[in-house]
Amino acid sequence: MILIYPEAARVLGTPFYPEPSMRPFGLRLALPALAFTFALTTAATSAQTVRTHHVHEAVKNGSAQVNGHLKADTVLQLDVVLPLSNAAGLNSFLADIYNPASPNYRHYLTPAEFTAQFGPSQADYDAAVTYLTNNGLTVTGGSRDGMDIQASGTVAAIESAFRVQLLTYKHPTENRTFYSPDTEPTTGLPFSLWHVSGLDNYSIPHPLVKNLNDFAAEHHLNPNDVVDHATTGSGPSASYLGSDMRAAYAGGTTLTGAGQNLGLFEFLGTNLTDLNTYYANIGQTNTVPITLLSVDGTSTNCSARPQHCDDTEQTLDMTQALGMAPGLASLTMFVGSTDTALLSAMTTTTKGNPLPTTIGCSWGWTPADPTTLDPYFQKMAAQGQSFFAASGDYSTWASSGNSEAWPADDAYVISVGGTDLVTASAGGAWQSETAWADSGGGISPDKIALPWYQQDPSITNNPNGGSATLRNGPDVAANADFTFYTCANQKACNANLYGGTSFAAPMWAGFAALANQQLAAGGQGFVGFVNPTIYAQNLNATAYAANFHDIASGTSGSYSAGSGFDLVTGWGSPTAALISALTSGTATPQPPGFTVSASSTSLTVVLGGSNSTTISTTGANGFNSSVALKASGMPSGVTVSFSPSTIAAPGTGSATMQVSAGKRASTGTYTITVTATGGGITQTATVKVTVSRSAVR
Repeated sequence: MILIYPEAARVLGTPFYPEPSMRPFGLRLALPALAFTFALTTAATSAQTVRTHHVHEAVKNGSAQVNGHLKADTVLQLDVVLPLSNAAGLNSFLADIYNPASPNYRHYLTPAEFTAQFGPSQADYDAAVTYLTNNGLTVTGGSRDGMDIQASGTVAAIESAFRVQLLTYKHPTENRTFYSPDTEPTTGLPFSLWHVSGLDNYSIPHPLVKNLNDFAAEHHLNPNDVVDHATTGSGPSASYLGSDMRAAYAGGTTLTGAGQNLGLFEFLGTNLTDLNTYYANIGQTNTVPITLLSVDGTSTNCSARPQHCDDTEQTLDMTQALGMAPGLASLTMFVGSTDTALLSAMTTTTKGNPLPTTIGCSWGWTPADPTTLDPYFQKMAAQGQSFFAASGDYSTWASSGNSEAWPADDAYVISVGGTDLVTASAGGAWQSETAWADSGGGISPDKIALPWYQQDPSITNNPNGGSATLRNGPDVAANADFTFYTCANQKACNANLYGGTSFAAPMWAGFAALANQQLAAGGQGFVGFVNPTIYAQNLNATAYAANFHDIASGTSGSYSAGSGFDLVTGWGSPTAALISALTSGTATPQPPGFTVSASSTSLTVVLGGSNSTTISTTGANGFNSSVALKASGMPSGVTVSFSPSTIAAPGTGSATMQVSAGKRASTGTYTITVTATGGGITQTATVKVTVSRSAVR
C-alpha cells in the first residue's frame, strides 16, 4: 500500500485548457448577443485557488525530472479540507483561553462548538460535497466537524476536477519515482478550499524509532562502542520499561491517568499480539482498553498488510504511554494514510471514539506547505488537546530528509527531544541525565515564525543559539537512548537495541494525562497546549529547578545542551512537581508589543501660537523595533510635528509633540489622534486640542 502525504488538490468543475484558443466556447463571443451571458458564466465559474501550496520545490525548480504520467484509471484517495470560517477570531479566542488572568481560562470548546464558531458552514460543506460528486469522485468519509471530505476517484476525474496533470517524477534524493500535480490546483467553487491531501507521494511518512545498528553504521562505529547499555532498568538485560520512565519522571505520584483518553497518531497499524508479548515477558498486566481505529480505510492490522509492515514504532508508542499512565480510561491508535484525515478524526468524535485530550506522534514527513495543518493544531488547542511530536533522531533540524523537523517545529505542537537517562536502580528514581547524541532540534527549517511564548530574551538571545525570528526547538525532552525493551513483528523481543525521540513523545503524552487527571479531580479543564504555561513558568529560576531536570551537558549536531532552555533538550525532562505546576497555571507570556501615551491629554493653543506635550512609547515582552509617529484629525490651519518623528529601536522612548495654530485656524475643540507604528503593530493615543482666539485665564 502506498503511503501518501496529502500535498495538493484544488477542485474544479470544468476541464482545464491551458490556452484560450483551446477553450471550446464555439464562436467565443463572435455573436455580440452572447457576450453578456458569457461574462456571467465566466464570473460564476472563475477559478478559486486553494489557500495552501501543494507542489514541492523539487517539482517547481526542475530538480525532479518528469518521467511519465499516472495511468488515467488509477484510483487515488483524497482528503479535501475546508478552511476555517473565522481564523482571526480563533486567534483571539486562543489568546483568551490560555491567559490565566482571563475568566475564560481553560474554558475549551467541544468539536460541535468549534464547528459552530470557527468551522466551515453547512452550506459550504454541502457545496463542496456536491462539487466533488459532480466531478466524478466518490465521497467515502469525512465530516463537517472534521472540516474534511474524504473522496476517491480516478486520475482522469481528479485531473479534470482540479485542472492539473498528475505526472511521475524521478525523486531527487531517493531511489524511487513519485507522483505529483504539475501545478497548483484550482476549483470552480464560489469559495476557496484550504487543502487537498493525497495528490502526491513525494514525502512518505516514516517512524522516528532508531536502531542501534543503524546509528552505528551512520557514524562508522562498532555497535558495542556506541553507548553503554542500560544497567538500571527493570527489563531483560537491565533495559528500561515504560514503568521505569514513570518512576524516573513522575516518581511518588499516585496519579495514573484515570479517566483520561490518550491518542496515538500512526500511519501504520499494529498487531496487538506484540503488546501482549511485551507485558507477558516483563511480568506486568495492561488494564487499559486499546482501540485500533482506521480513519480512512487504512488497515489497522500490521500483519494483514500486503507489503511489509514493521510495528516496532506503534508498539513502543503504546508501551511508553501506558507505562507513564497505566490507569487511562482508553488508548486509541488512530491509523490513516494522510495527515489531515488523521487529525480530522483526532479532533472529532464522529467515529464513536472518545476525544483524545493528549496525543503522541512519532512520525516525520516533509510537507509542501508547513501551514497545512495549522487549522487542526489550533483546533486541538481550542479543544484542550495536547499534541506531542518527536523532534527527530538525526540531530540538527533540516528542511528535508532524515533530519526534517516537521511536524515538531509547528508553533502549536509540543516538540519533544531526547536525553540519555540514568536511574538510581531498577524502577528507581532519576539520578542523572545528559543530552542524547542524535536529539533533533535547532531553528525551524520550515520558517515557522517565532511563537509568542518563545519571545523572551532568555530564549531568543540564548548562548546556545536561539533564534529571535524563527521557532526554536525542542520544547521539552525525555529518555531516547538505546536503552529500552521492545517487542515487535511477532518475533523475539529486544533489549537495548532501539531508541529515539519516538519513545519520548508518547511518554510526555502519558505525563500530560496525569496532569489532566489532577485537573479533572478539581473540576477543571485539561492542560491543553502546554507550551505557553511551560515557557512562562520556567523563566523563573526557582520554578524551573522544581519542575524540570535541567539537561546541561551533551551535544547533538550543531548545538549543545546548557543551563536553561537549549536547542537539544528544550527545558529538559519533567519532574513530578511539574504536574502540579501545569495544573496551577501562571501568567501566559504575551506577544511583543508597545504602548503609546501622552503626558498631557488636553492642550490649548492660541491662534498664531503653539503648545506641546510629550508622547511616550514603552516596549513590552521583548519588543524590538523603531516606532514612527504621525498625527491626524487636525482642523484647518492646525499642524502637528514630532521631535523626533521616530523613536529608535527597541521602541521605548519619548518625543515632543508640538501643536501649532495659524492666525486663521478654525477655533473650537478637536480630538487629534496620534498613531504609533512599529514592528508590524499600530497603537494610538488621543490628545484633545482647544484652539482659541486668546489664552484661557
